[in-house]
Amino acid sequence: MKKNINKLRDDIDNVDKRLLELLSKRANLAKEVGQTKEDGVIYRPEREAQILSTLTSLNKGPLPKEGIIDIFKSIISNCRALEKKISVSFLGPLGTFSEEATIGQFGRNIDLKPTHSIDEVFNSVQSDATHYGVVPVENSTEGAISRTLDLLLVKELKICGEIILPIHHCLLSKSKSTDKIKTLYAHGQSLAQCHDWIMTNLPNVTKVPVMSNAEGARLSSKDKSSASIASSKAADLYDLNILFQNIEDDINNSTRFLVLSKQDVKPSGKDKTSIVVATKNKPGAIADLISPFAKNKVSMTKLESRPSKLGLWEYVFFMDIEGHCEDKAVKLSLNQLELKASFIKILGSYPTK
Repeated sequence: MKKNINKLRDDIDNVDKRLLELLSKRANLAKEVGQTKEDGVIYRPEREAQILSTLTSLNKGPLPKEGIIDIFKSIISNCRALEKKISVSFLGPLGTFSEEATIGQFGRNIDLKPTHSIDEVFNSVQSDATHYGVVPVENSTEGAISRTLDLLLVKELKICGEIILPIHHCLLSKSKSTDKIKTLYAHGQSLAQCHDWIMTNLPNVTKVPVMSNAEGARLSSKDKSSASIASSKAADLYDLNILFQNIEDDINNSTRFLVLSKQDVKPSGKDKTSIVVATKNKPGAIADLISPFAKNKVSMTKLESRPSKLGLWEYVFFMDIEGHCEDKAVKLSLNQLELKASFIKILGSYPTK
């Protein structure tokens, strides 16, 4: 048995050596690609989406699809950094789900720039302080993130990617039980997502909304009579005990994040286009917005109204449609929509999950 194990280990060592040689070859090719680029754009979400799609379709196991994606995202991130290390801003501090989403999209070999607000993420990309930004836009339980939608309307940035992140909340504390907990810190969205659990298990605590769950974890690390709702990573960062895991009311709870930049993204083969439109104030106006897509057989995956803030009872509509704005059917639909709408803004076309 020992001889067989040693032989297997020798085989693994030989495979690892070949993998290292191939990784070095891939890294050198990535450097050559960087030297031939004329526009200087390092991150190509459509290209990376195509690579991952091809690799997962070729995968015959035993590694699962998620494992292949995780491995190659790390390889891509490190090869990309040989061209240039990109900076990405997100809603901080460290330990937030926004940081987790950022790393999941770009890999770890990036310059992470936590900010204090969603506004700062937009401003950092707008001012070229960072190359990209990651912001939450909607939660499957609590709906849209209003501030993100408001800023998408007024800022001149493009959506160049999306991230769907499963959200699992933990109850964290310096204490080892809930017996003496009097205060609970969490972001308002997380308090809502865990409402039923809190009412059942901590009905008498004082709930204190904070700017982020990581900030709540930091505050609870200073007071044994308090607790916080945050991720397991926040427990490590702030040396807290995980009293309960997965306390969200909906086990399928997830948050959608957007990647912001100044660049347009080319078609990847599986894309989504986000737009915002305003209707003319007349009967049947909303039907007019939808009809071009129905006519051209373009699927709409989202239609959400928001106050325009330009006048009383005036609204704009955020829409997601399947396809890239360069696709023939999508382009035709948008041209027809422009004739019917009083305002239209293409927020971006980008690879979809």
